[in-house]
Amino acid sequence: MGRDLPVKNYSGKGVSRREFLKFCSMVAATLALPSSMVPRIAEALEKREKPVLVWLEFQDCAGDTESTLRATKPTLGQLVLDVFSLEYHETLMAAAGHQSEKSLADVVRNQKGKYITVVEGAIPLKDGGIYCTVGGKAAVDIAREVCGNAVATIAVGNCAAFGGIAAAHPNPTGAVGVHEAVTGITLVNLPGCPMNVENLTATIIHYLTFGSPPAVDSLRRPLFAYGKRIHDNCERRAHFDAGQFVRSWGDEGHRLGWCLYEMGCKGPMAYQNCPTIKWNGGTSWPIQAGHGCIACGTPNNWDTAYPFYRRLPNVPGANVQVAADKIGVGLVAATLVGISAHLVGREIRKAATRKRPSDDKEAKGEEKIKRI
Repeated sequence: MGRDLPVKNYSGKGVSRREFLKFCSMVAATLALPSSMVPRIAEALEKREKPVLVWLEFQDCAGDTESTLRATKPTLGQLVLDVFSLEYHETLMAAAGHQSEKSLADVVRNQKGKYITVVEGAIPLKDGGIYCTVGGKAAVDIAREVCGNAVATIAVGNCAAFGGIAAAHPNPTGAVGVHEAVTGITLVNLPGCPMNVENLTATIIHYLTFGSPPAVDSLRRPLFAYGKRIHDNCERRAHFDAGQFVRSWGDEGHRLGWCLYEMGCKGPMAYQNCPTIKWNGGTSWPIQAGHGCIACGTPNNWDTAYPFYRRLPNVPGANVQVAADKIGVGLVAATLVGISAHLVGREIRKAATRKRPSDDKEAKGEEKIKRI
């Protein structure tokens, strides 16, 4: 397959052809696409003009920027050189002051309807949005102008997607996510605290390859990244089913990697691909490291999933809610019943096939009579 791909040599940029194809395969896997799509992704990256990207920061902690800085597959340098053209980013750009604001204005004017906007951070609406301003302009006004003229907008992190911690009760600044502040735009939400940069890369490349954003759920989250429940893909799920829970930090169960549900893990209510894509170059993720999920890709998680170290009252299921403290007991009881039934059945089968000595004598006697 590799011989037929229209891929040039990337060695001049420090990326070999093999590495490039490996990257395309990784993107296809992240997007849940078949391997047959790898040539199309490679061709899109080769032939299409790199999209111009502008990155806006509002009420945020810069966690999503930090996540992007730690990209490994590919690195941030490779992203900027090969995937998109980053024209504006307050944290990363060399320009400052009026010069930086001119860069943004030039993109909006000259690339109208062509560039992609990434928004990080919540947008305050109270009192005209005066609680977050950049260059003398309110964040809400900047977002409406820049996002309104973009071909697509990607809200990265829980704050930009749903308001995040800035919108938590009592929400003094009237903070909201992009979808509430700016209407009538093509929007994709990549919530998380922070978002995983590999999901951002995959979303952009999906647009490059197919000319449209990936399929999304009712919350505008890509299905490839937010379509499966963490609880169902968690490496500790077997311990949950067995009723093996960590009861206190550092106890034996914690050391053995048991389920963190009793310690407040919100995996049963969270939908994200953390268990499969992981973090730090696929090294680990919070639950693997011993900390429960806080449902950071869920709307209003600071209110609905808090306190983070108190367990959910019930386990969400298919029209059934089972108390967690009964799972282990029920499983043990069911297991004992199953074992008992198995043993009884085995003995019955043995008895049915076992021949008694008296039966043998009677059979021989009948055979002797027949011969006579």
